[in-house]
Amino acid sequence: MSDDTQQSAGTPAPHAEADVMPSLQEALRTAELKAAEHHDAWLRAKAETENVRRRGQEEASKAAKFAVEKFVKALIPVRDSLEAALGTATAADALRNGVELTLKQLDQAFTAGGITEVSPLGLKFDPHQHQAISMVEADGEPNRVVTVLQKGYLLHERIVRPALVIVSRERSAPAPAAPAPAAPAADTPDAGGENANPNAQQ
Repeated sequence: MSDDTQQSAGTPAPHAEADVMPSLQEALRTAELKAAEHHDAWLRAKAETENVRRRGQEEASKAAKFAVEKFVKALIPVRDSLEAALGTATAADALRNGVELTLKQLDQAFTAGGITEVSPLGLKFDPHQHQAISMVEADGEPNRVVTVLQKGYLLHERIVRPALVIVSRERSAPAPAAPAPAAPAADTPDAGGENANPNAQQ
């Protein structure tokens, strides 16, 4: 057997190598695409898990903050009654002192519980915190609270009871004055009548 025959028998043909290389590159590219897809899916799953965890923490925090909301709503009228009692001129000194002390303690409890008073006199009307029952004409900027009929309250910045208020509006333009009625015309003497000069005919 000649040398040429042995070399051709032991060495792969060039076209065979060309067929193998594209197959390897394609397989590598496919593997890279799949790896990228798996990585993206992992990132999405991680983000979703983080969102679920964060929402759970927020809901638990809200539940802890507002668990006493019903109790707060029951306490607010008690505070209203205490303030009304202090406003009466006939309250005895001992009773007044007791009410003042009770109201002070209740204020401290409100502060510790995150309860904030809303008394918006002079402020711009806020429909999220105020409940307007009427409007009155007033000087100055319109849509301002001119009277607070009942104070409102917030629990950790959530409205528990809106403030009952009266809101200002612009004054109406004065109606134009009606024209004065014309004066009646004076009677003109008639030359041939009764008022004629008697000496005119002799």
